Amino acid sequence: MATHDPDLRKELDATLQTRKELGPEYESELLESFLEKLDRSVDQRVRRQLAEQQVQVARGARPARPGGGGKDFWERFGLAALSLVLAVPLSAIAATQAGQPGLLMCWAGIVGVNAVYHRGPQKLLRSRTDRRDGAGD
Repeated sequence: MATHDPDLRKELDATLQTRKELGPEYESELLESFLEKLDRSVDQRVRRQLAEQQVQVARGARPARPGGGGKDFWERFGLAALSLVLAVPLSAIAATQAGQPGLLMCWAGIVGVNAVYHRGPQKLLRSRTDRRDGAGD
């Protein structure tokens, strides 16, 4: 989801209004001026995000990796492989002891463990406290 900068939006509106008043002969100068302001705005955002990441790393947090939720590839791969290896005997036991409902419950547990691991305990705890804080309003 994109966040919109109200100041930048005002600048764009002012640039468009000025172009209407001055005509197309000043279009390139107006466009160049707006693009410079846009460039500065993007520069500030990138610098702010880099500074925030550096502060988090300095505090001991691991930098988040895109698509990985901050978890190492081998950690994720290991859990997936272990889940599949254990799923075979657990499925056989569940199916012979409890039939199809047992098999479904077994796989729900396997999927649940992987989902909790992927989501991470910090996110689970944060969402739980958010719900508790929001319930009192």
